[in-house]
Amino acid sequence: MDEKVTIFDKIKNKEMKAQIVYEDETVLAFHDISPQAPVHVLVIPQHKVVGFSTLTEESDAFVGAFIKGVARVAKQLGLEEGYRIVFNSGRHGQQTVDYIHAHIVGGRQLNWPPG
Repeated sequence: MDEKVTIFDKIKNKEMKAQIVYEDETVLAFHDISPQAPVHVLVIPQHKVVGFSTLTEESDAFVGAFIKGVARVAKQLGLEEGYRIVFNSGRHGQQTVDYIHAHIVGGRQLNWPPG
């Protein structure tokens, strides 16, 4: 499969600027350019995965490390009152970038249902 270069690839490769809040060998986290709450951070793995459904092709160690990375970022953001972690998947799920990413959204009371 021929993977296209995404905005997240460019951010990860430092070809495009982003307001980075956390980076380690597993994940990169940065502020969303169109925030939906006072805190809206995206977390991507350093190893590219196109979408949530393709996680089944990855090792359990990778998936666990990615989820733990999301948890580290959420903790660092200090959202003690709570937050939401969202993965959009596919066109109907409003996934707009073909690179798996978790949205950490918080800083205010969130409503349910979300969409």
